[in-house]
Amino acid sequence: MTNRLLLLDTASMYFRAYFGSPEMLSPDGTNVNAVRGLLGYIAQLVDQYRPTHLACCWDEDWRPQWRVDLIPTYKAHRVVEEVAGAPDLEEVPDPLEVQVPIIREVLAAYGIAVVGAAGYEADDVIGTLATEAGMPVDVVTGDRDLFQLVSDADSVRVLYIGKGVGRHERVDEEWVLAKYGVRADQYADFATLRGDTSDGLPGVKGVGEKTAAGLLQTHGSLAAVIAAAADPDVPMAAGLRSKILGAADYLAVAPEVVAVARDIPLDRSALTLPRFPADVDALDGLVERWGLGSPDERLRRVLAGG
Repeated sequence: MTNRLLLLDTASMYFRAYFGSPEMLSPDGTNVNAVRGLLGYIAQLVDQYRPTHLACCWDEDWRPQWRVDLIPTYKAHRVVEEVAGAPDLEEVPDPLEVQVPIIREVLAAYGIAVVGAAGYEADDVIGTLATEAGMPVDVVTGDRDLFQLVSDADSVRVLYIGKGVGRHERVDEEWVLAKYGVRADQYADFATLRGDTSDGLPGVKGVGEKTAAGLLQTHGSLAAVIAAAADPDVPMAAGLRSKILGAADYLAVAPEVVAVARDIPLDRSALTLPRFPADVDALDGLVERWGLGSPDERLRRVLAGG
């Protein structure tokens, strides 16, 4: 069997399960739709792609301070109002918040690797594990920022779940070029220019997707775009030149915020996909307590190769 690594943007998936499926109650009345949905998604993807290695990548810090220091608006609209001096907390619906520890317990009982890193987002963990993985990599996410990782030469693609896990799109270099008019290795520069309101990244005011793509098609990189705007001998519409020069402070720091980390010291030794639960007794107890019968049965069967 050819080795293949499946990297899951775990929060992206359990948020989707929570908001995309009806309430499902455990025996004690706790809503466990995100837990059940995530297990179902994992079973579906493992069954379809038959990875030999898998990691549930985790946000140990969903809004790293080093990114906020560079761009204070970064994810600011998602922060729960807290007392001064308290760490930022992501706004998560209460019925989902109680499910997150259950998810961690269940994954541990299966023996499925959960990988995070202090001071980094799941995107950064994914970027690091996908880099020099030594095998083909599929990244499962609803976050377009991870398109920057796509590389046909390195056999890294994104399984984009923006339309749902069951309707995911296989994103390779051809897909990115057809969709956005830029190469995958230009995507981070493209996102920097365009901005992203969902992440609190303002972008260059007045520069949308088409203009951003056109600039990169003409000049090749963000650094070259900035250099061209600063050089009056390089042809560029006056209004566009003014917009780029006016965004100099933002453009000086945004690339570091947008780029996912690829060099976090991470232990890759425990990523082998388990064929059987690591702790059968613990898993049986969790399945009974939370009413996870059918998704558990399916996932156990798929992990065993059935």
